[in-house]
Amino acid sequence: MGSGNENGHKRGHDDHGKHQDHGDHKDRTAGATHIVWDWNGTLLHDIHAVIAATNASFTELGLPPITLDRYRELYCVPVPRFYERLMGRLPTDEEWEVMDTIFHRHYWQQAEGVGLTEGAAELLAARQEAGHTQSLCSLAPHDRLVPLVRTHGIDGHFLRVDGVRGGRSGGSKAEQMARHLGALDGVEAARTVVVGDALDDALAAAHVGAGAVLYTGGSHSRASLSEAGVPVVDSLAEAVETAERIASSL
Repeated sequence: MGSGNENGHKRGHDDHGKHQDHGDHKDRTAGATHIVWDWNGTLLHDIHAVIAATNASFTELGLPPITLDRYRELYCVPVPRFYERLMGRLPTDEEWEVMDTIFHRHYWQQAEGVGLTEGAAELLAARQEAGHTQSLCSLAPHDRLVPLVRTHGIDGHFLRVDGVRGGRSGGSKAEQMARHLGALDGVEAARTVVVGDALDDALAAAHVGAGAVLYTGGSHSRASLSEAGVPVVDSLAEAVETAERIASSL
């Protein structure tokens, strides 16, 4: 649900955070297809943890439980508007702060046993081996995101990992996406495709002039995703194939 950032984790940092010089970085990335991956609901298969945490928080907030199908029908970003659809009114800033805190308390309890989406690690490794670049831009808290990505053993596949740092969660990804791409040397927006599970991922891609592919395994229904006017796919393998076609046509 709710979960930018100039200070992301970069591949090639040493233990003190200093960037190691790769020399030919710009030459390697120029003209290649770059994918910006979303995390929750895309690379991380956490939708069932999200539903469990949502319903646990709803119990505390006095709201009725929600099914997966209903969640996918109503969910939207900014996340307070999701609550507006449930409550009939937009929560106040004070109410939203409480709601967001309760949700994340339950989510991080649920998320401990959550794994990657099927085939995600293999796809990331194959793209890197093929000479394509990729990065990760998420609305998850940065201080939790980076160690989690590292725990799953996939951090080495990304040029950069960015989560939300020092700001309120639940907002749109557009400005964060602009900062994320701006921090990547030699990555052209016109050769970049965002792969995510939410309409907001498509909006963030459009904001920076990138392409987008939306995946049905996360927070939105296929019908909702189709409203974005970009390709909608049912697997990450199909998302990568589609992203390559989009970039090669530009």
